[in-house]
Amino acid sequence: MKLIERLALAVRRAPARMPRPGLITHRRKEDTFRDYPADGLTPSRLVSLFKQADAGDLGAQLALFEQMEEKDAHLFSVANTRRLAVTGLRWQIVSAAELPGWRAGRSADRRLADDVAGYCDDVLRRTPGVEESLAHLSLAVGRNLALVELVWRGDAGGVALAELVPVDFARIALGELGEIRILTDESKFDGIPLPPDKFIVHTPHARNQHPARGGLLRATALAYLGKHFALKDWLIFAEIFGMPVRIARYGPTASPEEKRELLDMLKNLGADATGIFSKAVELEIIQSRTPGEVNLYENLCLYFDREISKAWLGQTLTTDTARMLASAGAAKVHDHVRMDIRDDDLRKEAQTLRRDLLTPLVRLRFGPDAPVPHFQRILDPREDTEKLARVLDVAVNQLGARVPSRWAHASLGIPEANEREPTLAGRTDAGGGKP
Repeated sequence: MKLIERLALAVRRAPARMPRPGLITHRRKEDTFRDYPADGLTPSRLVSLFKQADAGDLGAQLALFEQMEEKDAHLFSVANTRRLAVTGLRWQIVSAAELPGWRAGRSADRRLADDVAGYCDDVLRRTPGVEESLAHLSLAVGRNLALVELVWRGDAGGVALAELVPVDFARIALGELGEIRILTDESKFDGIPLPPDKFIVHTPHARNQHPARGGLLRATALAYLGKHFALKDWLIFAEIFGMPVRIARYGPTASPEEKRELLDMLKNLGADATGIFSKAVELEIIQSRTPGEVNLYENLCLYFDREISKAWLGQTLTTDTARMLASAGAAKVHDHVRMDIRDDDLRKEAQTLRRDLLTPLVRLRFGPDAPVPHFQRILDPREDTEKLARVLDVAVNQLGARVPSRWAHASLGIPEANEREPTLAGRTDAGGGKP
């Protein structure tokens, strides 16, 4: 009997803490309702929503965040740019033996680590809802909170993962101590504590361990509000001063009906640019544009857009095309800043998934002592592959460095061949050295 089979059999015979089976967050009628806190939002109302969230009522703040992205095209763009930098990458499950810190021991230990990683990868590839759940967890970058439910079912091995289900933000509440709770049919207002091994909880930017604080949408809410005040005033300005003033003078003998008819014709002149007037009517059109004031509101909107870009992406040169005055070198530096932020998002995502998804998956199948693999996104090589190939040639053939084959293939963008697949013949040097 193989080692992995003996270990799985021992775990099945031993008592273990089983997670709650089935789905807790069933769809409810209440989940179809929606609040619109962004409509008519004022600074005092914004502060009130944040205080409500800090006190445990997250509903209004999370509804506001959803509306903010819907109503602001620039915010929607930078938010998707930040998230797609993570979710747009392919993922893999990496054996614990492949990462730094692994204690080299018996070969059986390494085989176990590889077998556990293969099991987790196979389960996640076959489980419905994985990709949707990963996209849902990326929303935590703005909201600082996203939950996914693990749906378990019984099988011959004891318990197995059946599905991943994103949790609607309207189902989330906070307890008296700031702990996350789930609203159910039995507890519609206070919610229930999170059962063990049932939820993936992603809070990448929590402040003082408080899930309501620290999200980027909260940090940029004031800039969003200022921009929309400026946009509203800009539209009013355009309506008042963008069109010429139309003035018609009537004779002293004009009746009230004639005056009303004349006013209607002036309104039609503004909308249709056509009108019929009597020769007795004196018509004057006055241009009302005020030079020097036209760009005020546009500059305000651009300022707030730049503030939002800096908060989400750490820079502005990759988003601010209206004022592309910087050098290509500065833009490259800014792009590297954005990559640093992406790498931090990848690290936090991997930590959450290893803690809340892979750990219970491994423990329930192989026991508490089995090595837990890591969730990892596959990064596209940013280096110049030709330069990297020269570095590898020197490092391996001249310095004798031990370079992992898997890393070299991934960095060069060359897939690894399996044992039965034909490969290209290498070229050896004149001295019969290594290829």
